[in-house]
This record gives sequence, structure tokens and C-alpha cells, in this order.
Amino acid sequence: MKQLAIFGGSGGTGKHLVQRALEKGYAVVALVRTPAKLGIQHPHLRVVQGDILDAVRVEETVQGADVVLSALGPTENKPTFTVTAGMKNIIAAMQKHDVKRLIMTGGAGVRAPEDRPKVVDRLFGVVLRLVSKHVVADMEAAVELVRQSDRAWTVVRAPRLLDGPAQGNLKVGYVGDINTQLTRADFAAFLVEQIEETRFIGKAPAISN
Repeated sequence: MKQLAIFGGSGGTGKHLVQRALEKGYAVVALVRTPAKLGIQHPHLRVVQGDILDAVRVEETVQGADVVLSALGPTENKPTFTVTAGMKNIIAAMQKHDVKRLIMTGGAGVRAPEDRPKVVDRLFGVVLRLVSKHVVADMEAAVELVRQSDRAWTVVRAPRLLDGPAQGNLKVGYVGDINTQLTRADFAAFLVEQIEETRFIGKAPAISN
């Protein structure tokens, strides 16, 4: 049984990610600040209480993992760059314990070289930077850190996220190919698929319903 280290597991997408991974037969170690917020109990789930800025707790979560998944995102529009700092701890722990595979979430507003944004995509990007410039900057810096790492990384980017059941119909490509929304359940399912998938290693696909 493969063991997964999951960060951001108590968030909207993170809860779906933890649940989906457990349903698929993986063992999960999740680092969360408030375990009660996760709301999942399972014999193959171990919860580590702590913060991504705590390198010791991050290392405890990563040690023994086969794959690391991050559903981290900024919680406030302030220039704290918490996700970037946390990702530095995660990569350092992966290097120390020789964990090679890293799967990370990001927003479609964080661009990739393969993107072919349409006019509406460009307008959305401008608005996003105006209203949430620190959020975008933090995620861009975190993604760049992952891109420059020596890990086998995949960054999966999504547009506006919705609650509700999985729809199962996905468009996979880059910005310019996808639609404007995605359910968190479908997002989590695609992330879990990447554990055994290799075609997006070293790439940052964008997906939508």
C-alpha cells in the first residue's frame, strides 16, 4: 500500500483529496492545523497536527511517504507568502527522505508556457491580479519553486471551483483549452489519478468540467 503525504487536507479541495485517496486504497498522512476541520476518520488515515511553516511537523508528515500531494492555497490576500514558505519546507523534507513524486494544485491564473489564453482568460487574469494580487504572487512563487526543484513534479491548475458531486467529464489541456469551472470532487479525482500517471510529470496542465 502506497503512503501519501497530503498538505492542505482540511480545505475545500483537500477534504475531497483525502477521502478519494483513502477510497482508492492509499494510506494517508495529513498535516492539518485543526484536525476537527478535516472531519474524516479511517484506519489508514493518520493526522499530524501542525503548520506548514513548522519544518519538524512537515518532515514528520513526509517521512515514509511514496508521494506528496499539496492542496495548499493562501487563506488571505496579504504579502505573507505562506504557501511558498511551506513549499520550501516540503521540498526540503522530500529531498531529505528521498521522496521523488510531488503533485501540487494551483489556480488557472498562474500561467504556464503552454497556455494560449483567450481574451476572456486575459481579462480574468487582470481582474484577479487587481483584487487578489498577493494570492496570485504567492502561488506563482510556490509553483516556480516546484518547477525549479529536482522532484518529479506535476502542477494541476483549475479555474473557479465549485462544491457538489463529481460530474466525471473533464477537459484537460492548458489555459485557452478549458472551461470556467470545476467541481472540487472532480479536481481531487484527477489529482489522485496522477499518483500512478506519468504523462504530466514536469508539466502544469489545466483542467475543467
